[in-house]
Amino acid sequence: MLWLALHLPRLSLEAWCAAAGVAADDPQAPPLALLADHAVADANAAAARRGVRPGQRRATALALAPDLRFGAADAARDAQALSAVAQAALAFTPAVTLDDDAATVLLEVAASLRLFGGHRRLLQRLRDALAPLRHRVCIAAAPTALGAVLLARWRDDLAFGPHAADLPALHALLDAVPATLLRAARAHGEALQAMGLATLADLRALPRAGLARRFGQALLDELDRARGDRPDPRTWIALPPAFEGRLELAWRADTADQVLHAADVLLARLVAWAQAHHARIAAFALRMQHEPRHRDGAQPAHTELRVALAAPSADAAHLRALLREHLAHTTLAAPTLELRLHCRDLAHGTPPSGELFPTREADREGLARLLERLRARLGDARVQRLEPVPDHRPEQATRVAALTAPPAAPAATGAAPAAWSPAGRPLWLWPEPAPLPERGGTPWLDGAPLQLLTGPERLETGWWDGAPTLRDYFVAQAGDGALVWIDRARLPAAEPHAQGWFLHGRFG
Repeated sequence: MLWLALHLPRLSLEAWCAAAGVAADDPQAPPLALLADHAVADANAAAARRGVRPGQRRATALALAPDLRFGAADAARDAQALSAVAQAALAFTPAVTLDDDAATVLLEVAASLRLFGGHRRLLQRLRDALAPLRHRVCIAAAPTALGAVLLARWRDDLAFGPHAADLPALHALLDAVPATLLRAARAHGEALQAMGLATLADLRALPRAGLARRFGQALLDELDRARGDRPDPRTWIALPPAFEGRLELAWRADTADQVLHAADVLLARLVAWAQAHHARIAAFALRMQHEPRHRDGAQPAHTELRVALAAPSADAAHLRALLREHLAHTTLAAPTLELRLHCRDLAHGTPPSGELFPTREADREGLARLLERLRARLGDARVQRLEPVPDHRPEQATRVAALTAPPAAPAATGAAPAAWSPAGRPLWLWPEPAPLPERGGTPWLDGAPLQLLTGPERLETGWWDGAPTLRDYFVAQAGDGALVWIDRARLPAAEPHAQGWFLHGRFG
């Protein structure tokens, strides 16, 4: 077995900073600190430069940095952030579990190494997948789960983290690990320091019976599990069938841009969940919970946006672009205090592969994304398409339908036969045929005679609905070389209002 431990040493601060709309490692961020039990649990770089340190009381930290902004530690918020990391890891192996003692995700990847091209390439792809979640991640590899956890928490100064390929290598590395990293040893930190027991090697040098009497059997059991001398069963996490992301904002969002910035972390978690399902996102919904302004309930409690994709995608940048277009046309009823992202619509199947040269599939994907953005910007009702209708009459052979409308139903019995073929007909038709002047039976356009090239295309149809059509259509060339589509009534007596020549469409 080969275990990878993903340790997140600043998980609580990073999860709170995400709710505050800033990155924990942003050098331009204001001084920020996280409080737990009325003491500083962690602080960002700006606060650390002012002298703020973990363990300080709130008043001490404020004396060092009067503009310091505080946030409260939240176990539920941390659990959501850790779950997103675990779901991102599920894209690489189904054997993923959480360590109960620390903010650590464990992956058993022995069966995945060959698929991803070896240990280093797997680590690089794993880091790339975790990058959008904005966490500092310490990674270590070992043949035991607890051994990997201890190594990840111990050292983060190697490019690919501590790596023990077998038990002898693991034993050599564990001997240098501080003893206080064991859960059972934390309550005895002062006693271990007084006895000069700094590392796991120091503990192993003592008689096991005396060590158990002094510090408890749990210490020996934990040491044995780390070294592989004792079983260490784990329970794999289950991937939820639907995505439910929640983010309580540290400060209220008054504008759509602020909402979008805060939603970035939820979109990153949504993509991680979809990739763990080996699927793409077909639609998602963002609910913005508003600050109550009036007690009479006149203002809505929330605003919900549903974003439907024309082509399923797992690209966070594309999802963000669509959400930005929707938010640009949304008026917030009140400042937003909380965001909820919900998704149940997944598209399973093989994702589109990258192409070196342009292909029809790539062109269709580009068109689908363009249509998505137009629908998001203009609204579904304003993005329309032409839908064929089974009727030979040009003015009734198509109809305008919404882009999301289902295909037209088959024609009723007694209607026209199959829909006309577009071959030889222009796509641009006049709303109403325009009469043309004629001289000696020849139609004219823009002061020049038209030259008939092809025709006639004879239509005798429409007798079943009271609008009979008996026309001859021709393709003609104008004086400037343009091709036009003209017609005349075949039996003038049948259509007395349609005497002479008419311009019905233009090619090109």
